[in-house]
Formats: sequence, C-alpha cells, structure tokens
Amino acid sequence: MLVISDTSATTNLIQIDHLQILNNLYGEVLVPEQVYKELREYENHSEIIDSISWLIVKKVKDRQAVENLSDYLDLGECEAIILAREVEADLLIIDERKGRSIAKQQGLEIIGLLGVLVKGKREGYIKELKPLLDKLIEEIGFRVSKGLYKIILASVEE
Repeated sequence: MLVISDTSATTNLIQIDHLQILNNLYGEVLVPEQVYKELREYENHSEIIDSISWLIVKKVKDRQAVENLSDYLDLGECEAIILAREVEADLLIIDERKGRSIAKQQGLEIIGLLGVLVKGKREGYIKELKPLLDKLIEEIGFRVSKGLYKIILASVEE
C-alpha cells in the first residue's frame, strides 16, 4: 500500500508517542520534502524523524501544480496532495478541512489522524483509544467536537 502523509497527523502522533502506528498499519510512509522540513521544525521531532527508516522523503516533480494549489493551502499540504497524485498513492493522510476537500476533488482516497487511530485500535495496535484522544484534545489542542468524540469511542466500543 502506497501512503503519503501530511505534517499534522505525523506531528500529532509523535506528540502522543504513537508514530509507530503508521508503520504498523501501512509499512513505509512517504512524505514530500516540505512536510519533512515542517516536521523537523518541531522540538525533538528531528531526532525521531531521522531515526526511522520507514518514513521516506520524496521530491514532488510538478512544481507548477504545487504553485497552483498554494493559493488555497499551505505548502506541505500542497506537496502532499500533488505527490499523492504523482505516485498514484492508495491513501493520503491529511486533516485540514480544505486540504481534504481538494484531495477528494482530485480523486484521492483520504484518512485523517482520528481515522488512523480508530484503524489502529481495530487492528489491535492500540489498547485504549480514549486516553490518546484525551491527550490530543487536552494537551495538544487537537479539536474534536463532543459528538464526534462520542461517536469515535462508541465505534471502538470504549
């Protein structure tokens, strides 16, 4: 399975100490150069990112397509979407609403951080999802509505 990740899901997984879930679920994960640069800007992320062999940095070829999207999205999202198109990725991990919308319009299959966590729980890589959601919300500031929070936990029988 060919999977591309944007910055936000990866940084949030690092912050809740569950980056390995990407490797468990998908094997290798590709990130465009801009996402790699953004990941390295976070405190302590450089060491983590550089220590794993399954996170592969790939250069986007179509710079014009990236430029065309840059009026609507940040550069990391632009590169992630264009790279997903270029390599015909099976899945793009992206959270931002506008980025998700554009990716869907371009025919890309998407999943967000919460979807990755639910999949990880269902496949047995996560014992309890609630503590991870709580940490994302309370410590990291990840926004999840109360209704979605309840739906997610109910979907994994927590």
